[in-house]
Amino acid sequence: MEFSIEIANESHQRYAEDICALIKESAKARGTGIAERKPEYIREKMCKGNAIIALQDETLAGFCYIETWGHGEYVANSGLIVAPEFRRFGLAKAIKKTAFELSRNKYPEARLFGITTSLPVMRINSALGYEPVTFSELTQDDAFWNGCKSCPNYDILERNQRRMCLCTAMLAPSKVEAEQMEYDLSNLILSVA
Repeated sequence: MEFSIEIANESHQRYAEDICALIKESAKARGTGIAERKPEYIREKMCKGNAIIALQDETLAGFCYIETWGHGEYVANSGLIVAPEFRRFGLAKAIKKTAFELSRNKYPEARLFGITTSLPVMRINSALGYEPVTFSELTQDDAFWNGCKSCPNYDILERNQRRMCLCTAMLAPSKVEAEQMEYDLSNLILSVA
């Protein structure tokens, strides 16, 4: 099956309602927390070039968006969703990889993070270089955490003073940090040789 995976723009705004419905349906089907988003919010991400959309011909197949937090110190890849009929084709991995690359290229000094209850998303994140961390290692930006209010598990997060929830927190180094680690490793190998 062929998919078009691209950075969303103004021309994709017509899919915003479908994306929001897909997020809501997925949360209900999985019985886990996914924060709901409004179509206006999705459209804003598209217009700013901060979203990835996957289409199969003209049909919405999947979506993900990026958001900066903590004055650009952090970038979250959020709202990863794949329509049920397009699952099991590796589409979530392709969308997430594209969002990861977009995040690193637009915000090379920002650390990338996400919170999820989805084991497949955790596996995808791990393959991209994310590692599980405590919530204290994530942005402390109140606006990010306010986005969790529409999640059915929000009371757990608040009860634990944002230290834990049912989600797993994952963090990846910034592009700059990753390049420095590669450079340091190369020098270490050369000095040992």
